[in-house]
Amino acid sequence: MNEGAVSGWIQDAVAARFAQAPAGIEALKGDASSRRFWRVTLKGGGPDTPASAIAIDLGPEDLPLYARALRLLPEPLDEPPWLNVHRFLSAIGAPVPELYHAGVAARIFLVEDVGSLPLFDAAQSGDAADLYRLAVDALVLLHREGTKRITPACIAARVAYDERLFRWELEQFLEVGGALGRGAERGTLAGELDQLAACLGRLPRVLSHRDYHGNNLFMQYAADATPRLRMIDFQDALMAPAAQDLAVLLTTRDTSTIISERVEQRILDYYYAGGLRAGAELLDFNDFIESYRLCVLQHALKVIGRFLYLERTGKSGYARYVPYALAQARRMLAQLESFPALRAALTE
Repeated sequence: MNEGAVSGWIQDAVAARFAQAPAGIEALKGDASSRRFWRVTLKGGGPDTPASAIAIDLGPEDLPLYARALRLLPEPLDEPPWLNVHRFLSAIGAPVPELYHAGVAARIFLVEDVGSLPLFDAAQSGDAADLYRLAVDALVLLHREGTKRITPACIAARVAYDERLFRWELEQFLEVGGALGRGAERGTLAGELDQLAACLGRLPRVLSHRDYHGNNLFMQYAADATPRLRMIDFQDALMAPAAQDLAVLLTTRDTSTIISERVEQRILDYYYAGGLRAGAELLDFNDFIESYRLCVLQHALKVIGRFLYLERTGKSGYARYVPYALAQARRMLAQLESFPALRAALTE
């Protein structure tokens, strides 16, 4: 849809939902996907009219590349995954934006504006441990209540982060990031990546956001300065090991600049205790920590391959995160007994 058509749709959606014309429409910077976003200024003031809203163009594809490549779901889908997952997350009380108007045919939605303060940015000037515990509270809800109540009606229930998907994600590291290794044979590295994916594939699964990091979580503050957390970018939710969301939350990109190893351990302890209180079915604590290390390692290797690939295909700005991912991979390899070839290949 061209810009003129988008503007027309936004005007119609605002009129239908708020009985007014938008006061302004501003294009926002997107991410690595094909989705587009606009902030729509409204003539707020009333209890039912916010000061702004966000228009989301879902782009041409319903499913991410991995789901299409591995044929994880039959297409065409009955409805966009964003709408399907949003309905379920809203039903369990997850902190997702309110949906104001859905243009299913146009593939554009008008939703609540969650603000411009990502959790990561807030934590840089606040107490990172306290703020990230808010993210863990929402995650426990997702893992416990979401897993308990999910049915095949929610598309996330039909997609598993299993051995095949874990290994598919690691192939890009082997092809692009493997050049970082020193003297390691491709076949040897491939065998250890197979082993890593197999270990992860055997873990029990919960409802997972999948991309649960500090730039997909936003902070809002009430008049009394009470913080409230909101989550976005949930359309690729699936069933995954519980530690996968935690690995993404605590180690993605340059999160290590605000989450020290001491804070990391405190947050992992907090998640485990919260899960026990909520009645979640958890691994033994030592097995849980081992699963976390495996998830961090896989995530770091995946990120190395993905970000180097994006740089090589003209999407700049990602290479600066590769040293952080390398550091996370090396840190996990130092704590795991397996994967000697990876350890040697990534040794500084």
